[in-house]
Amino acid sequence: MAEKTVNEIPRDVRALYVKGNEALARENPDYAISLYNQVLSREPAFYECRERLHRTQAQKVGTGGGFFKKVMNMGGSSPALAKAQLVLHKDPGGAMELAEQALNTDPTSSLAHKIIVEAAGILELPKTAVLSLEALAKSHPKDRDIAIKFANALAAIGQAHRAEEVLTEMSRAFPYDQELAQAAKDISARKTLDEGGYEALADGSGSYRDILKDKDASVALEQEQRQVKTEDVTEKLIREYEARLANEPKNLKLIRSLAELYTSKKAFDKAMGYYDLIKASDLGADASLDQAMAETVSRKYDHQIAQLDPASPEYSDQLAALQAEKQAYQVAECQKRVERFPTDLGFRFELGQLYFQAGKLGEAIQELQKAQGNPHKRIAAMSLLAQCFARRKMYDLAARQFQNALKEKPVFDDEKKELVYHLGCVLESMGKKEEAFEQLKLIYEVDIGYRDVSAKVDAYYSSQG
Repeated sequence: MAEKTVNEIPRDVRALYVKGNEALARENPDYAISLYNQVLSREPAFYECRERLHRTQAQKVGTGGGFFKKVMNMGGSSPALAKAQLVLHKDPGGAMELAEQALNTDPTSSLAHKIIVEAAGILELPKTAVLSLEALAKSHPKDRDIAIKFANALAAIGQAHRAEEVLTEMSRAFPYDQELAQAAKDISARKTLDEGGYEALADGSGSYRDILKDKDASVALEQEQRQVKTEDVTEKLIREYEARLANEPKNLKLIRSLAELYTSKKAFDKAMGYYDLIKASDLGADASLDQAMAETVSRKYDHQIAQLDPASPEYSDQLAALQAEKQAYQVAECQKRVERFPTDLGFRFELGQLYFQAGKLGEAIQELQKAQGNPHKRIAAMSLLAQCFARRKMYDLAARQFQNALKEKPVFDDEKKELVYHLGCVLESMGKKEEAFEQLKLIYEVDIGYRDVSAKVDAYYSSQG
C-alpha cells in the first residue's frame, strides 16, 4: 500500500476531509477530529489527513487539562490500545484506527504511536511511520533506540540530512555509544548515495554493493562504515580520498570526509585545514559545519589533557590551564554561532549550558529562557534554568521550574529522575523535609541505585526510629 494524496482518495471521502477542514476553520476541533477519523478508517494511507488529525488532537488536548492528566496516569493501558495490540498483525489498518481513538484524548501516548509505527511498517506507509516516530522522539528525547528508528525512517523517505541531525543531537547525550555512532555512519553513507542519484535503495531492490558501479568503491564504502577503523584502513581511505580530491577539488563531501578521517587520527590541525576549505566555499555558512569545527577543536583540547603526566608536579596547574582555555574557547565559539544563527534555539541551549558550567548564571538564565522555545530542548532547558535559580538560592523559583518541567514528563525515564532528584534537593534546601523525602521515594521505588537516593532514604527512615 502506498500513501495517498488528497487527489487519490474517492470523492465522497474527500468531501468528509473538506468538511473536517471547514469544522477546524470554525474552531470546532471535536467535529473535525471525528471527521478525520472517519476519513482514515476508510483511507488509512491518506497521510495529509493523519498529519492534520495529529496536529488537531494536540491543539485540542493541550498539555495541562485535568482529564488529560488522568489519561496520562493510566499509562496508556486503554481498552482501545489493548485491542489494537491483539489485532495489529491481522488487521493493521484497524489497529491504527484504534490507536487514533487513544490519541484523541492523549496525543502523546507512546503505546498508541508505537502501534501506528508498527502497523505503518506492515502496510508500507513510511511517512506515516515517521509522523509517529517524531512524536515518540519528542516525548522521549533521550531514548537512543527511538532516535535510531526515527533517523532510519527519515532516511528511508529521503530526509537523510534531517536524520543526521537527529543522531548528531543524540550523540551529544551518548558520545561513546557505539551503536549510535554506527547508525550515524550508516545514515551518512545513505545520504552520500542518495545525493549521488543512486535509486536502487529506495525500493529495497538493491544493496550498496549492487548499486555502486565499481567494486573498489564498494569496498571503500564498507570500510568507511566500520565503527573502529584500523590505522591501515584509515590511511588507505585518506590516500584514496586525497588522490580523488586532486581531480575533484570542489567535492565538498570528499573534503569533509577527509576532515573527519584526520580527526579520527587525532591530526586535528590537518582536519581543521580541510574544514577551512569548506568554510571558504559558497556553502561555508552552514551551522553543522561550524559545530563540527568546534567539536574538533574541543577534541584537540581533550587529547592535550589526556597527554598530561599525572605524576608531574605541574600536572594540576597544566590541567586547570587547559580546561580553562577549552571552556573559554567553547563559550566564545558558541557565542559566534548564536550571533550567526540567532533563531537556532539549539545553539541557544548549548550556550546557556556552557555559561552554566562557567558559573555565569545571569547569562545562562537569559539563553535558557529563550531555548525553552525549542521543543526538543524544552525540558532540558527548564531543568538547567531551575538549577541556575537554585545556585542563586532562589529556591521558590527553582522548585516551580522543576515542577513545571515534570508536568511535561509523563514517562519516568532518566531525565525525569534527574528532575525529581533536583526538586527533592531544592525542597530540602527550603526546609521542606517531608516534601523532599516524598520526591526521593519516587526514585527509590524504581531505581534504588540512582545517585545517593538510597543513602538519603535510609537515613530518613533511620531518623524516624
